[in-house]
Amino acid sequence: MPKFTTLTSTVFVLPIDHIDTDQIIPARFLKATDKSGMGEALFSDWRYLADGSPNPAFALNQADLQGSEILLAGDNFGCGSSREHAPWALTGFGLRAVLSTSFADIFRNNALKNGLLPVVIQPETYHRLLEWLKEDPQARLTIHLEEQALILPDGSAVAFPIDPFARACLLQGVDELGYLLSFSEQIAAYESRK
Repeated sequence: MPKFTTLTSTVFVLPIDHIDTDQIIPARFLKATDKSGMGEALFSDWRYLADGSPNPAFALNQADLQGSEILLAGDNFGCGSSREHAPWALTGFGLRAVLSTSFADIFRNNALKNGLLPVVIQPETYHRLLEWLKEDPQARLTIHLEEQALILPDGSAVAFPIDPFARACLLQGVDELGYLLSFSEQIAAYESRK
């Protein structure tokens, strides 16, 4: 998993509340047991028309925003089932962070374990961002994970909360198992003394 330290990116705007994990990745794509190809199925029912062609009206299909690594979503993002495939699809598409006023707990935990940063912002910040991005869709945001700060288009910073252990894992670019394995020398030394 790549380290997450500082991210500067344009932003996809999807201001819909209560986007559940079945909308993020429909159940028909859950047959896979690994992450490969999940990005193609992200928001499949919204991203593609009935004939399979990209829906030009959908936010993630905007040509001038391709390569954006941040998604600004409505309240209660990731509600519904506990499928780990949802963060797999988001990261498979190239997203590194999702901004919302709240996240479903299971989704937030799955995201953090898979290198996707869920950033909780206050409703006032959310509405300011919607206005900025409406006026300038190419505006860029910066996320400083170490400082736990989101830098807005006007240069002001807002703090965001994150679990300290999850933050440490993201900064190091490891999952929970990778974190434990980073102590393999100390574990081996302890075991040799027993």
